[in-house]
Amino acid sequence: MTAIIKQVIIIRKDLKLRRGKEISQGAHSAMKFLCDKIRLVLDMGDPTNYIGITLTEIERKWIQGLFTKICLQVNSEQELLNIHHQAQEAGLTSCLIQDAGQTEFHGVPTNTCLAIGPDTAERIDPITSKLSLY
Repeated sequence: MTAIIKQVIIIRKDLKLRRGKEISQGAHSAMKFLCDKIRLVLDMGDPTNYIGITLTEIERKWIQGLFTKICLQVNSEQELLNIHHQAQEAGLTSCLIQDAGQTEFHGVPTNTCLAIGPDTAERIDPITSKLSLY
């Protein structure tokens, strides 16, 4: 049996974001794990060389496979932060997104969402299985 590899995006519903803002924040979180790897390479030298990016076997399989994403919701910043910390403690990649507040939130930086993974469902589900679909 092949392991299910996925990325889980968790968005705060309590913020009542405009639909476009929700989508852009979720997209930020989904891309962050890869963008962080690209930034590391760029910081080391040639700004046109992306060859030095290192992916885990699971990340590679996810990118080359179904690219599965699941969107879930939480109802508070504290719930979002708790899940972020649980994921980190479990050794999972967890990318917390903080909006700068330039178009919403009256200039106050605000944690809006996060993405966990990509990783196996077996590792992610114990942390996220009780959350509702978005």
